[in-house]
Amino acid sequence: MKIIPTPIPGCFEIIPEIFKDKRGSFVKTFSRDMYVESGLEYKFTEEYYSISKKNVLRGMHFQSPPSEHAKVVYCVEGSVWDVVIDIRKGSPTFARHFNTKLSDEDGKILYIPSGLAHGFFTLSETAIMVYKTTSQYDQAKDMGVLWSSFGIDWPAEEPLMSDRDRSFLKFSEFKSPFVFEK
Repeated sequence: MKIIPTPIPGCFEIIPEIFKDKRGSFVKTFSRDMYVESGLEYKFTEEYYSISKKNVLRGMHFQSPPSEHAKVVYCVEGSVWDVVIDIRKGSPTFARHFNTKLSDEDGKILYIPSGLAHGFFTLSETAIMVYKTTSQYDQAKDMGVLWSSFGIDWPAEEPLMSDRDRSFLKFSEFKSPFVFEK
């Protein structure tokens, strides 16, 4: 596995080795030793998956303190356009975003530290995304910022979304509870 820094401090793309043969493929998605050596949080407490149809946008989500978490996401079927935005006050990349394509073809994994909002747009007919988090789900601290309020050109102007995701505050109205730590 290779760990590649993104332009957002603390956020990394993890490139696994994919073993393919006539039966299909085999991919290691996690190595505790690699996380420890790289200084990444590795004590995951929950894991989820979502199945999304084409043109679905989920985001931009995070959990606020004291229930914040690092998150690892990857796509095991299909492809998505994955996006994070830095919402940590004092960060050199505050209010900037990073996007990358995640797919079952490349196996790429995204490590997202706490203090980043996360979302994705489904490019394929369906996509299955896996999420690992370092804290338990806390409904009272589960929050988000409005997907269309931070200057990103999404692949669709009218994506399929939940009413909840459409109701989040605009980024300009949002008061972040996160502070950047070097």
